[in-house]
Amino acid sequence: MTNELSPSMKMAELLEGNPSLLGVFTRMGFTFGYGDATVAEVCRDADIDPGTFLLISRIYSQDSYRPSKEELQEADRSVIVKYLSLSHTHYMNVAMKDLAASLGRMMALCPDETQRVIWKFFADFKEELQKHFDFEEAYVFPHVDGCQAVISEEDHSGVEETLEDLKSLVMNHLPASADQQEAYRVLSVINSLQDDIHKHILLEETVLEGRKENKPEDNTLSAREKEILVCVAKGMINKEIADQLNISIHTVISHRKNITHKTGIKTVAGLTVYALLNHLLDIE
Repeated sequence: MTNELSPSMKMAELLEGNPSLLGVFTRMGFTFGYGDATVAEVCRDADIDPGTFLLISRIYSQDSYRPSKEELQEADRSVIVKYLSLSHTHYMNVAMKDLAASLGRMMALCPDETQRVIWKFFADFKEELQKHFDFEEAYVFPHVDGCQAVISEEDHSGVEETLEDLKSLVMNHLPASADQQEAYRVLSVINSLQDDIHKHILLEETVLEGRKENKPEDNTLSAREKEILVCVAKGMINKEIADQLNISIHTVISHRKNITHKTGIKTVAGLTVYALLNHLLDIE
């Protein structure tokens, strides 16, 4: 992997040294046939700021890279937002269809009940993913350059956790009648999607954090977080909480992560004591 990416290097060399950037190139709208053209020259022809393109490329190719405050200030946010939006389209129109096709082939000979359960899980995940993307397109991206942060209640944690759950179901609970070769294909698709979405989330949250970096951290629990904390203290599982509050399981997971982050408490027993000490729960 090429560690030092610069506008003066050849675009072909950048892609050869960083094959993980193929998806980035596609969503940027670059066409192949670079010849000896440099990164700066190819970006200029595509009307894309080379510094912003390299910022995105570093996030995707270098696990330890985090852009500096100066890099974020110099980046063209419109390029990043367009890239993120195109990524949403790719996930829904390409990745989800690819995963669905592999799941279908894998389960072709499985019992009807197995197929019904897996397809329901997949359909719910796809619906939640689309809702999350729709929210970002409507309420987050239009305000990236504004002074007020617009953050979704449903953060990205549920997306990665649901993919991990689907992978676990395939690896640990798949019936013997399933097509094992297609199961490998499903796991490969999930792993690739997980890695891509993880980088997508890192890029998106980096841009959003860049707008609110001067804001002090607020560890006060919101009204919704207090509701969920009480439910957790009462021993309710995520699905029960979601049903009672009429929200998605992904939203519950997101809020529980926020509660843990704000309180510094991870166990149910500890959160129960916290709720009692803060008069959120009656000791009776």
